[in-house]
Amino acid sequence: MHTALSRLAAGTLTSVSLTEELIARAERADDLGAFVTLDADRALAEAAAADRRPVRGPLHGLPIAVKDNIHVAGLPNTAGCAVLAGFVPEQDAQAVTRLRAAGAIVLGKTNMHELALGATSAGGPYGRPATPPTPPDSRAEAAAEPRPPSPPVWRRPGSAPDTGGSVRVPAALTGIAGLRPTTGRYPADGVTPLSWTRDTIGPMAPTVADLVLLDTVLAADRDPAEAPNPHEVVLAVPEHHFTEPLHPRTAQVWEHTLHVLGSAGVRLVPARLPEVEAAEERAGFPITLHEAARQLPGYLRAATNGADPAEILARITDADVRTTMERVVFPQAITESAYKAALDIRDRVLVDGYRRIFRATGAHAVLFPTTPLPAGRIDTDTDRVPLDGVMRPAFPTYIRNTGPGSVAALPGLTVPVRSADPGLPVGVALDAPWNTDRRLLGLGLLVEKLLEAGA
Repeated sequence: MHTALSRLAAGTLTSVSLTEELIARAERADDLGAFVTLDADRALAEAAAADRRPVRGPLHGLPIAVKDNIHVAGLPNTAGCAVLAGFVPEQDAQAVTRLRAAGAIVLGKTNMHELALGATSAGGPYGRPATPPTPPDSRAEAAAEPRPPSPPVWRRPGSAPDTGGSVRVPAALTGIAGLRPTTGRYPADGVTPLSWTRDTIGPMAPTVADLVLLDTVLAADRDPAEAPNPHEVVLAVPEHHFTEPLHPRTAQVWEHTLHVLGSAGVRLVPARLPEVEAAEERAGFPITLHEAARQLPGYLRAATNGADPAEILARITDADVRTTMERVVFPQAITESAYKAALDIRDRVLVDGYRRIFRATGAHAVLFPTTPLPAGRIDTDTDRVPLDGVMRPAFPTYIRNTGPGSVAALPGLTVPVRSADPGLPVGVALDAPWNTDRRLLGLGLLVEKLLEAGA
């Protein structure tokens, strides 16, 4: 993105030519299922206007994609669900307003798991989004797993909300960078609601430097974000839950990452977060579903002009999502006492646990593999993925590592690990103390630079 912006600023690239290129690429790759709505005509008109006027902001003339549960005026906001196909917001979400004010152009709305109640986006009405094609020589990499990879399951470009990993997981699995800011850092209005304590909009982009720029716009924060001296950096490396087990390729990339960072002078300190294995089940899911039940039904009724629950359920395509809405969300099945118990587990196990790690180790962030495995197949059972010789449920497996920090409301960042070896993309993640987002981005700049040099 920085390259495109510099070329736009220098006049060697026009907004129209860039927008045309991206539209053509999106149309050629329609089988990836990335977009629910591609707003080509309006994007081209705005690009032409951008080419005629003086620079209006740091994103002047740059096309972006927006996840389809963030409101964009004049475009359907389906949240991946056919029941919302006719809902067209009249106002932009404030985050989109900030992006537009900085000069960005909305290219369209991207596909997602139905109502954000899942991770793979399989089973929804708009098709299964996939990653770009599998590298031709990557099939041997997973020989130790029960099945070799074929076209994988993830692709979600642009700006997206992250409740348990919906920014960092797809970013890692498509080889780009993604930021989950501290909860509350970005404006939260104009988003299909799920969990008020966990939801946050977050940007995805090719590099961490791009995320620095997007964070400046979205958070209205001009504090510097610079790569520190590696000899002054301490990173906590968690044991057990975050690294056991790992897919063979992920394990290889993880060991390479530790070697590169350690050799550069970064101090890597072993750490352990007690009881984290069950934290998502005991705290994350009850909190999310209790809060969803208090706001999602009302949002759906308003967006569908008063449709009743039976009408809404009849138009939910994914069987698991429909069951969750019918049995948990609409009847508000998570009681107030269960919700308070989950909040207590969150605070006692996760919030206090991370505080103890940061205090005891002096770490600037916790470092771990973003996901335990690369993207999985979409031509077979998308609800289960093979890991360590065992078929495991896809949703909790992919958010295994990103979930704990999300529940604790920490800022989190995934950095792509570029490799000369062919194979599916793998990312490494950093979770940092609350409200240290700019320092986290500086750490990301350092990690990205060191890994690129060590590729």
